[in-house]
Amino acid sequence: MSDPTQHPPLPATAVPASVRNLRLAQGVLLLFHTTGFLGMAFSKDPSFYLQFVPLNLLLTAGLLFAFQRDRSPAFWGFCLVVSLVGFFVEVVGVSTGKIFGQYEYGATLGLKWQQTPLIIGLNWLMLTYMTGVLALRLPLPAFLRAVVAALLLVGMDVCLEPVAVRYDFWTWQYDVIPLQNFKGWFLVALILQVYFNRVEFDKRNELVPFVYMLQLLFFFGLSMLL
Repeated sequence: MSDPTQHPPLPATAVPASVRNLRLAQGVLLLFHTTGFLGMAFSKDPSFYLQFVPLNLLLTAGLLFAFQRDRSPAFWGFCLVVSLVGFFVEVVGVSTGKIFGQYEYGATLGLKWQQTPLIIGLNWLMLTYMTGVLALRLPLPAFLRAVVAALLLVGMDVCLEPVAVRYDFWTWQYDVIPLQNFKGWFLVALILQVYFNRVEFDKRNELVPFVYMLQLLFFFGLSMLL
């Protein structure tokens, strides 16, 4: 006779809810990025797809941080500080040209304040967070991990720049991307990565590697087609 207190075993094909949620999030992000890629690369009117760039960024951030295990006050404080630093660095950069070079933002990234899109702070937060989480996998001292993470962030910018210029994210003086831009990105990224390493919260996120590679391939692929 079977013991009624014993639960029947799960089917061999059962998938844990966490894995299903991860796959669902990856599927949604893949769908949005693939649609945007095809529309921007091959549509006769890419402006239709460009209007959804801020929405895509918000969706990506929402799904990304939904998989952050520890959403403690320390984590939210980190998000606030990095977003504000990223935004105001861009404000200074646009107004003075002394951080990244002479550039100005176009209309693609949406609503602006002080000639700077409000959403750009979120972009800095996502990139800082993702590259910091990825670098934590390396058996290196904290400062060297910060350097690696900053290089990963600059690598994303290298792929992003041709796309950004082509689709009016921003434009450079004389249509030339200056070396100063990448130096500025590395310096700001390094400072933020040192801060990332010092703030104490659980820095595990299963979605991070997928989102970083998806965005890297998205911008690299578009830049190759330009």
